[in-house]
Amino acid sequence: MAFDIDMIRGLYKRLPERIEAAKKLLKRPMTLSEKILYSHLDEGNAKQEYQRGESYVDFRPDRVAMQDATAQMALLQFMQAGKTKVAVPSTVHADHLIQAKDGAFNDLNTANVTNKEVYDFLASVSNKYGIGFWKPGAGIIHQVVLENYAFPGGMMIGTDSHTVNAGGLGMLAVGVGGADAVDVMADMPWELKFPKLIGIKLTGKLNGWTAPKDVILKVAGILTVKGGTGAIVEYFGEGAKSLSATGKGTICNMGAEIGATTSTFGYDKSMERYLRATGREDVADTANAISNYLTGDDEVYADPEKYFDQVIEIDLSTLSPHLNGPFTPDLATEVKDMAEEARKNGWPLDVEWALIGSCTNSSYEDLSRAASIVKEANEKGISAKATLGINPGSEQVRFTAERDGLIDIFKSMNAKIFTNACGPCIGQWARPGAEKEEKNSIVHSFNRNFKKRADGNPNTNAFVASPEMVAAIAISGKLDFNPITDSLTNNKGEKVMLSEPSGFELPPSGFDVKDSGYQAPVIDGSQIDVVVDPNSKRLQLLEPFAAWNGEDINGMKLLIKAKGKCTTDHISMAGPWLRFRGHLENISQNMLIGGLNYYNDKTNSVKNQITGEYMPVPEAAEAYNKAGMGSIIVGDENYGEGSSREHAAMEPRFLGVKAVLVKSFARIHETNLKKQGLLALTFTEKSDYEKIREDDTIDVIGLKEFAPGKPLTVILHHADGTKNEFQVNHTYNANQIEWFKAGSALNMIKKSQ
Repeated sequence: MAFDIDMIRGLYKRLPERIEAAKKLLKRPMTLSEKILYSHLDEGNAKQEYQRGESYVDFRPDRVAMQDATAQMALLQFMQAGKTKVAVPSTVHADHLIQAKDGAFNDLNTANVTNKEVYDFLASVSNKYGIGFWKPGAGIIHQVVLENYAFPGGMMIGTDSHTVNAGGLGMLAVGVGGADAVDVMADMPWELKFPKLIGIKLTGKLNGWTAPKDVILKVAGILTVKGGTGAIVEYFGEGAKSLSATGKGTICNMGAEIGATTSTFGYDKSMERYLRATGREDVADTANAISNYLTGDDEVYADPEKYFDQVIEIDLSTLSPHLNGPFTPDLATEVKDMAEEARKNGWPLDVEWALIGSCTNSSYEDLSRAASIVKEANEKGISAKATLGINPGSEQVRFTAERDGLIDIFKSMNAKIFTNACGPCIGQWARPGAEKEEKNSIVHSFNRNFKKRADGNPNTNAFVASPEMVAAIAISGKLDFNPITDSLTNNKGEKVMLSEPSGFELPPSGFDVKDSGYQAPVIDGSQIDVVVDPNSKRLQLLEPFAAWNGEDINGMKLLIKAKGKCTTDHISMAGPWLRFRGHLENISQNMLIGGLNYYNDKTNSVKNQITGEYMPVPEAAEAYNKAGMGSIIVGDENYGEGSSREHAAMEPRFLGVKAVLVKSFARIHETNLKKQGLLALTFTEKSDYEKIREDDTIDVIGLKEFAPGKPLTVILHHADGTKNEFQVNHTYNANQIEWFKAGSALNMIKKSQ
């Protein structure tokens, strides 16, 4: 029986009525995305039509998922909410804190020692509040969710941007900050601006070396890292039906890389097969009974331009394998063009590491297709020129793959088998030699490839590809290797070519596992004590942020004017800093240390206007805060792109930053700033960004009349006595303005108790 089957059956029972009510209101057919949105309204049956990209809407998600790095802060906030139990099914997954170094066995043992305090905290909090806990080694959150919790037509939020992976089973799954998760776990509605809709019609069928990963790599090249912002991407067409459920998950997973709110596919036979293969026959049977409500209406897919805000068509039959990167996941290059592009851009052609895994590509199907390449290379007498690293997606995948001989195939190529965890994908990789910061190239099947992301080396050129292409490049050792046309020399001096990859959508002998790593919570957690040592370096109980004082904000010092791409990795780095994710004071010491200062093109070097000296960003922020001035951050386009980590919003708030003014925001980061009581502002005229000088003192006025749709005014006081004044925009609604006034959204929840 599936987890939470009664909840799923309850949703499916009311879903047809809610969708029919919405259809009657809209007077037209509906997309799948609209069906799920309208069937999860806080108000019940729809009473009004919501405007895409404009209306703020309250929803009731079905469940919450949290990974161990973000769960710490989410649960520390939930502990302040005054609740005795979570209101919806929720889980915590211990996957981010395990460093990849020596191999699965040793790395897991090390993690259990070094992270014991955090794991014990998460396990006890989960037990107390009725949350399922997946132990270290159980698997990567999104693969585990796909195997156990995702279901067609559902709505889920998760404290990780790649929560969207569950779209592979027809959910609307949205990455959020911990404060949003607290809302839902505390039985409050979850607010989201009603998304726009991008429809992607897939025709044809994948063949040869092309994989589901290449679909989203192609889409990323078309839409760029901000092209999906504020939108749901819905895939449809005969090509969509030809893809496996895990292949669909891969495509949805990387929707985070185009800024999309989420991505999804309509319910079909591949989803049914996956549900049954993972022991959820009851979900499949129930879904089959209302299957027409779990996909878009035929009229929508027959004439998509009438129902979507943007439509893209991709023929899978002619799609080519891609390598995206370096340094951004939307720099799309077809494999056949890589030789020319690499030479033109000076990308190192020798590949030292090739990594398969992450939440994006670590399913049984992924491993089986990559293993087919490695197996054939062995048989043809070809040895790998690059080191191959493998992160299975879950213990169930690993156990089944080992039983079926796939792990042994990888080991025959001297592959390093890492723990069922995120590892190198999120910077949890002790890569030998990375500290030398030598220029080099790696390939991986992950989702992100920002500078320093995988190994901390700013000169590592990381390229994103499918698992089978990663395997082929590992064998060749060359970035420009095209297995479709290029041959390799074997140990006999013969020229040989690799055959097209082959694999299994699902394990022929079924999935199996001895210990999945799941810990169910006790029925009554009232007697469980959650203890946080006041001297801990890893965990720190939270103090509420101060409420607004009712006045305009005057006298802020410019903290940093960030130049160019400034992701949440730049604002709050992962890697070694992950160990402080439960300690706001300690992790705040990494705030914006990766942001590029506009005035000197250096990172972590900003001018302290009090002393005139240059210093690390956190130190300057602390100096202004202690002096009672506060500070402001200025940024470029798509500020806060990347991971959902709310630490990138909590750290500035903790260090006295009062406002963030940018050309444009990434969706999750803007929401996180609002939730923590910061002002999130955008330039009305983007050219005003150029008016801001290094020695500026800055005011934001108009806050006494702070209202939805009403601009505020920024005044720049320059060091030479002159000043500039201009309007800035915001997207706060009435409820979000109350968050600001209360000091944070969490303060509002506490006031309502």
